[in-house]
Amino acid sequence: MEILNIKSPLDEETIKKLKAGDQVLITGVIYTARDAAHKRLVEALDKGEKLPFDLRNQTVYYMGPSPAKPGHVIGSAGPTTSGRMDTYAPHIMAAGLKGMIGKGNRSQAVRDAIRKYKAVYFAAIGGAGALISRSIKRAEVIAYEDLGAEAIRRLEVENFPATVINDIHGADLYEQGKAKYQIKA
Repeated sequence: MEILNIKSPLDEETIKKLKAGDQVLITGVIYTARDAAHKRLVEALDKGEKLPFDLRNQTVYYMGPSPAKPGHVIGSAGPTTSGRMDTYAPHIMAAGLKGMIGKGNRSQAVRDAIRKYKAVYFAAIGGAGALISRSIKRAEVIAYEDLGAEAIRRLEVENFPATVINDIHGADLYEQGKAKYQIKA
């Protein structure tokens, strides 16, 4: 299987060519945000306030890192469960977000929003946070520092490994996997 090298921020051409099941290595800038940060982002959008970063074409990684060891950019940086962001994700995609990275399946409302807003959902390997942290070359808190590990961070990544789960064509790798093992009557 070919591994695709892609850049973040994402562009329309890249998003169009990605298919559920594709393995990718992401290089560029991504942001971290978990449910508490998502709640604040949506509240700010609803009030018409300026956001801490421009969502357009960006990718958000659902992650809260552990503290960095001396000499390291970041601590363990594994994904958190994406379903916790499902309430907020459609609203944030409507504001321009194009990529999400986490673990686990997404709700039908999020899958519909991925198609509508031409976005993509990637999975990172749960339990591989120490390995994933090696692809993070720089990390800085840019907003909501009071949230601690859940603060929004700007990450510069190189060859960040992920798999496309939901694409703009409506495919869902998790559903495809389950279908392979259905017993035919």
